[in-house]
Amino acid sequence: MGCPPSTTPKPNIVIMFIDDMGYGDIGPFGNKVNQTPHLDRMAEEGMVLTQFYVANTACTPSRAALLTGTYAHRIGMDGPVVFPGDKRGLNPNEITIAEMLQKNGYATGCFGKWNLGDQPEFMPLVQGFDSYFGIPYSNNMWSGKKGRNPITKRKYEPLPVMKQDKAVAYVADEMDQSLLAEVITDEAIEFIKEHQKQPFFCYIPHSHVHRPRYARPEYLKRAEGNVDRAHVEEVDDSIGRVLQTLRDLKLDQNTLVIFTSDNGGARGMSMGPLRGGKNGPKYEGHMRVPTLAWWPGTIPGGITTKEIGVTTDLLPTLAKLTNAQFPTDRIIDGKEITGILLGKKEAKSPHHVLFYEDEGIRRGDWKLVKITESGESNRESKKDLGGAHPKKVEESKKGKAKLELYDLSTGLGEKTDLARTHPERVEELDRLLKEHASSIAANLRPAGFAKNPKPILKEVGDLPTLKQYLVK
Repeated sequence: MGCPPSTTPKPNIVIMFIDDMGYGDIGPFGNKVNQTPHLDRMAEEGMVLTQFYVANTACTPSRAALLTGTYAHRIGMDGPVVFPGDKRGLNPNEITIAEMLQKNGYATGCFGKWNLGDQPEFMPLVQGFDSYFGIPYSNNMWSGKKGRNPITKRKYEPLPVMKQDKAVAYVADEMDQSLLAEVITDEAIEFIKEHQKQPFFCYIPHSHVHRPRYARPEYLKRAEGNVDRAHVEEVDDSIGRVLQTLRDLKLDQNTLVIFTSDNGGARGMSMGPLRGGKNGPKYEGHMRVPTLAWWPGTIPGGITTKEIGVTTDLLPTLAKLTNAQFPTDRIIDGKEITGILLGKKEAKSPHHVLFYEDEGIRRGDWKLVKITESGESNRESKKDLGGAHPKKVEESKKGKAKLELYDLSTGLGEKTDLARTHPERVEELDRLLKEHASSIAANLRPAGFAKNPKPILKEVGDLPTLKQYLVK
């Protein structure tokens, strides 16, 4: 099991995982409005991956798939997102990238939005991370939100800001919301500086650009009053600060940095040439995400790859790159794509077939999209299902499905449905999709469930607001 010891330095790993950013939101993917000079430079010095996908959509499933290398529905983390006080969370028996690297001598840190369960047994420090700073779930799950938490049936409790396993502040208002990207970046940079003498894994799942969006005055002014643009541009500043820190510490040539998003863009974001976005049927804009890889001296600069990669591929790929022990006692759905990630010209994708959860499939340039009569294709319910168990989500989707067929080689916009003219291909892809769903169902692992879940905060007490915390 695992790989033999290596005498070469272990590379540092940084993954910046943006929340709800669209395929067309940044300069390297064609945006001409949002000013993203740092991402532009990252692309010039590294690689643009134009066909990189999330394995599962929505905040919780996407994070679960990324960190475990496994489809979220295989490990019980599909369906609705995890809410405050939810009994469900990422099973501690799962092996995350952080655990794998921690056992290989890495310092591990998570900075940003967790959203894999807010009960003590599910939080970052028991999932392989030495350090944690951020919010335990989405920034819209706060006391400023109208309505009630579908899990507790109460109005949302205060949104805590966590340091390690303790709440040190709370997000009180629009100003606090606008500070989240900056403080998360600050903490990530401090972690990098603190651990510059040893290999480190720095995971930065930003809460930006998830709604609600609030921006500080300087960013709003720079973005000409457009808060959506302001969020994208602050994300650009964040990656710029991280990359400059690596340069200043002379760590750049021993650090792999990956920039990507957790699903298609939400309202206000751009999907560029792609159809769809966050929520809805599995068109390209729903699961193809803007992705860059940077490693000066190892990844050739200014290159673009069209080879297909998936977020689940990162765990097996990082296992190989870091000479870490790869889990062999369970099914890992990701595939090793080291050659692609390092920009090798001869590297080819191992994904001869790509699955868009169980509601879409791609083989070559042919793509099948399955849509129920209600038009609801995403496993996360957008109405009334809130924190329901995934089984209830599935029950809500019963009904006849419409099958659409597209040839991506003739256009990424998926405008021409070819199902009627190619019924044999529809039948073939539908069969493969059903076989895939059956194979997952036959090899499931349970999510974790807390016996007596409680919200992290019921009252703020003497906790400072985030703004007050930062000026201490």
